[in-house]
Amino acid sequence: MRHGKSFNHLGRTTSHRHAMLANMANSLILHKRITTTVAKAKALRQYVEPLLTKAKNDTTHSRRLVFSTLGQKEVLKELFDNVAAKIAGRPGGYTRIIKLSQNRLGDNAEMCIIELVDFNDTMLEAKNAGEAKATTRRSRRGGKKADATTTEGDSSAEVVAEAKPAKTAKAATTEVSAPEDTDTETLHNGETREEKAAE
Repeated sequence: MRHGKSFNHLGRTTSHRHAMLANMANSLILHKRITTTVAKAKALRQYVEPLLTKAKNDTTHSRRLVFSTLGQKEVLKELFDNVAAKIAGRPGGYTRIIKLSQNRLGDNAEMCIIELVDFNDTMLEAKNAGEAKATTRRSRRGGKKADATTTEGDSSAEVVAEAKPAKTAKAATTEVSAPEDTDTETLHNGETREEKAAE
C-alpha cells in the first residue's frame, strides 16, 4: 500500500524515471526552458532544485555530487559557470511552471513550460519596470499633499476649508439624471405587437 506517499512514479520503473528526469534536467540547464506535461514538470522541479542549490557552492565535492546525478560534462560546466552565478542571490524557487492552454492532442495531457526564473528576460524587464513605477504611493485620504504643504502663515482650519469645496464640486459633477419612464402596452390572448399597433 502507498498510504501517505505523495511521490509521483509517472508510470515508470525507478531506473527509467531517474534516467528521464536526468535527461530533462540536462535539457533545462542547457536551454533554460522546456515544454513538457504538468506532472513531469512538477517531478522535475523536485529533482533539479536541490542540484541548483548544490551548484551555488562551487567545490570539487559538490561538482562530483551533481555530476553523479546528471552525467554530462557540458551541462556541469554550464551549471557551475553561468547558472550558479545568476541564482547566487536567490534562496530557492529557481524554476517557474507556466501552464499552457492547449492540451496535448494524443492523450489530452495538460502541457506547460518549465523554465529557470533568472533567465526569462521579458519577465525580469517587466518586474524592474513595475518596481520603478511602484515608488510613488497614493494615499486614500481626501487631502492632497500639495494642499497640506501650504505657506507657513496659513492655519490648518483654512486648509480644511479649502479642501471641502473641492469635494462637493466633484460630487456635483457626477450627478446623472435617470431616463424618463416609457408607457408599456398590454397584449391579450395571443395578440402580437404588430396587430396592436394596427388598431
